Amino acid sequence: MATVLIGLLPTYTSIGIVAPMLLALMRFCQGLGLGGEWSGASLLAGENSRAGKRGFDSMWPQLGAPFGFLLANGFFFMLTMTMNYDSTQATTNHAFLSWGWRLPFLFSAVIVALGLYVRFKLHETPSFQRTKNRGEVVKAPVLEVFRSSWRDLIRGTFIMLATYTLFYLMTTWILSYAIGKVALGYLGISYHSFLVVQLITICAFALTIPISGLLGDKLGRKRFLLVVTVAIIAFGLSFGFFLDPARMGTGSSANLMLMTVFMLIGMALMGLTFGIQSALLPELFPTNVRYTGSAISYNVSSILGAAVAPFIAAWLAARFGPGSVGLYLVAMAVLTLIALITTHETRDLDLDAIGRDKPAGEVPESVLVDA
Repeated sequence: MATVLIGLLPTYTSIGIVAPMLLALMRFCQGLGLGGEWSGASLLAGENSRAGKRGFDSMWPQLGAPFGFLLANGFFFMLTMTMNYDSTQATTNHAFLSWGWRLPFLFSAVIVALGLYVRFKLHETPSFQRTKNRGEVVKAPVLEVFRSSWRDLIRGTFIMLATYTLFYLMTTWILSYAIGKVALGYLGISYHSFLVVQLITICAFALTIPISGLLGDKLGRKRFLLVVTVAIIAFGLSFGFFLDPARMGTGSSANLMLMTVFMLIGMALMGLTFGIQSALLPELFPTNVRYTGSAISYNVSSILGAAVAPFIAAWLAARFGPGSVGLYLVAMAVLTLIALITTHETRDLDLDAIGRDKPAGEVPESVLVDA
């Protein structure tokens, strides 16, 4: 509902400062919804997964990110084409800026209806039902997860840190840097042209998510993510090479091929680090706090890695150039690397047995229930 309401918000010229305040409120409501959305979808997939295939089966909800990105940016691309909008020349009274931008938000009501239909068809997972049958459901899971699993909360948060930082640099910050005015130190690429680059490169994001699930199952979550995180560090060191205005060019002479290569690498790494997270984070926590623990880790990481990333990156780029933004990514990836090193491998864990002490040789209750 918050997404639809964004398309109905009054403008600053109509009600002044209240307009951006309402926008911030709607964004808060979107975050509140997403806060539980991701964990619920990941647990639904992971706790119903096939033996030995939990990484691949859990990655399906992750495809919602690139798919939603394609839908949203594809819609905006279509609008800019239809309405002849050119960000480098358009005036503030252009139809796209006046009302055209509202249409994608309003049409998101279709997705809302589809999502509600799916939710009404859902049932609890077998893993949670067995926990319920054993009487292990806790009344205050937030308190319980901080009491019993606070170390894994910290690990999970920092394991996701590089992923979130990379995602927002490759979607939010790079957009503002690419289409910003040349006079202010940006690249001055037209919004329409950059949308084409984003739509092409987001396919690399989508294609590498299933690869991440497969390799996470084959190599193990920890080993695979250690390799990917090192690759993210190397990518961060390349920002100065790719994004230097002297090399990239600006305005109509900007090297869109070089930008496309840069975006392809970043989006491919994003898919590789993101795809297996929906298996790894839930695997850190016992069933009775798994939803809460994975959600807190995921969303605190989004605050540390994503909410502030565009602002820090914009400040760094304005003062020290785009290479410093890459170093910021490197710093976040190093923290993720440390978290991964201190984390145990979770690929072969029985989700029902996590957090439950069992005497040696005892048959897991999940096996008895399944039998």
